[in-house]
Amino acid sequence: MAKPLITSKPLPKIAELPVLGMDAGSIIKDFRRYFSHTLGRDKLSESAYYVYTSLSFALRDRLVERWKKTQQAYDEQNCKRTYYLSLEFLMGRALGNAMLNLEVEPSIAGALKKLGLELEEIIDQEHDAGLGNGGLGRLAACFLDSCATLQLPVRGYGLRYEYGMFRQKIDNGYQLEEPDHWLRNGNPWEIERPEHSVLVKFGGKTEHHKQPDGTMRVYWKFTNDVMAVPYDVPVPGYHNGTVNTLRLWKSTATEVFDLDEFNKGSYADAVEAKNTAEHITMVLYPNDSSENGKELRLRQQYFLASSSLQDVLRSWVKKHGNDFSGFADKNFFQLNDTHPTCAVPELMRLLMDEHGLDWDAAWSITTRTVAYTNHTLLPEALERWQVNLFGRLLPRLLEIIHEINARFIAMVAQRWPGDIDRQIRMSIIEEGQDQYIRMAYMAVVASVSVNGVAELHSRLLTQHLFRDFYELWPEKFNNKTNGVTSRRWLVSSNPALSNLITRTIGDDWITEMTRLKELVPHADNAAFRAEWREIKQANKVRLAEMVQRDCGITFDTNALFDVQVKRIHEYKRQLLNVLHVIHLYDRIKRGDTMDWTPRCVLIGGKAAPGYMMAKRTIKLVNAVAQMVNNDPDAAGLLKLAFLPNYRVSAMEVICAGTDLSEQISTAGKEASGTGNMKFMMNGALTVGTLDGANIEIREEAGDENFFLFGLTAEEVEATRGHYDPSAIVASDDDLRRVMHLLESRHFNLFEPGIFDLIIQSITSPGDPWLTAADFRSYIDAQQKVATAYRDTERWTRMSIINTATSGKFSSDRTILDYNRDIWHLPQIAAKPVNGK
Repeated sequence: MAKPLITSKPLPKIAELPVLGMDAGSIIKDFRRYFSHTLGRDKLSESAYYVYTSLSFALRDRLVERWKKTQQAYDEQNCKRTYYLSLEFLMGRALGNAMLNLEVEPSIAGALKKLGLELEEIIDQEHDAGLGNGGLGRLAACFLDSCATLQLPVRGYGLRYEYGMFRQKIDNGYQLEEPDHWLRNGNPWEIERPEHSVLVKFGGKTEHHKQPDGTMRVYWKFTNDVMAVPYDVPVPGYHNGTVNTLRLWKSTATEVFDLDEFNKGSYADAVEAKNTAEHITMVLYPNDSSENGKELRLRQQYFLASSSLQDVLRSWVKKHGNDFSGFADKNFFQLNDTHPTCAVPELMRLLMDEHGLDWDAAWSITTRTVAYTNHTLLPEALERWQVNLFGRLLPRLLEIIHEINARFIAMVAQRWPGDIDRQIRMSIIEEGQDQYIRMAYMAVVASVSVNGVAELHSRLLTQHLFRDFYELWPEKFNNKTNGVTSRRWLVSSNPALSNLITRTIGDDWITEMTRLKELVPHADNAAFRAEWREIKQANKVRLAEMVQRDCGITFDTNALFDVQVKRIHEYKRQLLNVLHVIHLYDRIKRGDTMDWTPRCVLIGGKAAPGYMMAKRTIKLVNAVAQMVNNDPDAAGLLKLAFLPNYRVSAMEVICAGTDLSEQISTAGKEASGTGNMKFMMNGALTVGTLDGANIEIREEAGDENFFLFGLTAEEVEATRGHYDPSAIVASDDDLRRVMHLLESRHFNLFEPGIFDLIIQSITSPGDPWLTAADFRSYIDAQQKVATAYRDTERWTRMSIINTATSGKFSSDRTILDYNRDIWHLPQIAAKPVNGK
């Protein structure tokens, strides 16, 4: 760790330099200097990556100027700050985002063209940051964008994974996982801050000592320490000069190299500590099907919580010493899902063991500064840790958790005397043959606010998952419907449509998305509809080119582009989508093609490495695609493709070129969804269940602009216990024919048995996803889709209305809701740099 510069005098003003120019000439001059002098390249350089890196450095310099001004403004006003803790931040590419927010993209593109360089090709050199997997991480990224745009003092805290989840390849239809070494060439946007490194403890044991004043002091000793080194990434706001911070922690050994072991010839042992420490931030979401995998996941979660909290407390102590009386008025921690919940006992430990507060004072601070966002209703996705494992890794935290639980259960007993069943249900410690810590329960107990992420999700939390807690603390629970940022998901990813909107209603909509409603009257303008269609067609051409390149399949851009891209999971029901494709294929083979709507179906997403059913679903998609795409009877009528390695940069192309958005999860299972919002924003129509944010999307767009199907959440619950999918299959000729094709091995002639688990899941009375139950309703809705798409003017009008009514689903609105109800932060504008 770097030592601070020690001086008794003020430091020389070495950081005060002339303001950097924002004109294209100044930026290109710096770009050329970085390329030539910093990176040592010349005209013979064969790697375009150095061009990308040089341009990134030149733009990062401009961000750093505004970054420092922003932090100075926060410090000068001594404002309250929120810290957003998340295991994922799916940021996407940074170069285009930086140019957009700095207002320099058009001028830079023109200047580069004079040098014989194409900006789009340079942008394509950037690897997607491997810091997230799905909607949780992308939501966190949108939130940081909105916080900076709204000029709120919010800092993100996450982990700097060396490898992303994995790079997905498809071989013979099966998913293969390859390392996603996204940092292989470094990251020009980050700045290492070794002077802010902290130690994180694992293992060891605790000792309790009575102090001279009679109080007890706990010491966590004989620990295996890991160094947490921060790397800061700038997060610029839109056209406002604000640049917030995403701080990512890298794990390293306290002693990188054991010279004695090396000199003895034990070369592997000499670097064992280094390798063990670096495992923590090596890979995003390691496979936790093994005990070692579970332990590594827990290490990751605690490492994030401890390093982040130590960082915040160190800043406080530097200014205020150990006086924490005003801490809760100036600091707030938002837990993005259950993963960072170790922050609760860790904050208690730091306040008590490191800073000398008693239990009551520490608990008062914790319960006024922590808030919890829940993102799932699935019990298996709520973090549960075996007590033995937790105690071995984090013995001091386990003691604190037991004390939190004891005091909490005493409160429950006082509120409901003699209700032992309720005490057992609500206990943070789940009893049984093996004891488990229910981290979600601990988050609820300690948090001042608990929110869901869509109206239905929040209601179901209070009615089912956290019902007992809601009865105890109804005032804690609230809803904050998710949103996405229009800057990336419309302005950047769909510039032609963005320009049309701006020409029509002005550009205020970019930061006030409710202004999009001003488009509604234009839906009745034939010329406007024609231009809208023209833009959609151009975007479909771009998407078709990507499908051709990545899948080797040709999509007809005049066909309906029917898209489902998201994490592969049974509750998201990619399987139901495939059954519909098989149904369409069966119709084609039977000659039932009158009034046919040509359709190109695109499915994409990653399955967790240990999730066998999800991986087998990918195989089914590819097997059906192989059959359909090579059958001459289906030519011009139906295509199916599975897009490998779905990622943010791919979605930027996909959402702009999609006609139909598939949001078909089992009702009551999807917390919110954010892909549904991105598609709606870009004018795609939705076919979906009344699940997650679909309900609110339908309310905003209107019933007539949404294709609804399926059971409601209440009907899903009512079906439990007397569900008979075999009877459903027998009574539905279309489903019976689909199942016959599956059961007859039509799609796996040479791999018998590979889809037996899928067939069994559809026909099992215990199928929690109720695939067969929703099949008929889904098929009927899809027929309505096909009919509507053939009416070009009607479809275009529906598309315009979807975009026009998507304003509610801006992450700016969501963040304003968080700030109004939970965070209570001031909006602070930094002093301008060179007028911008």
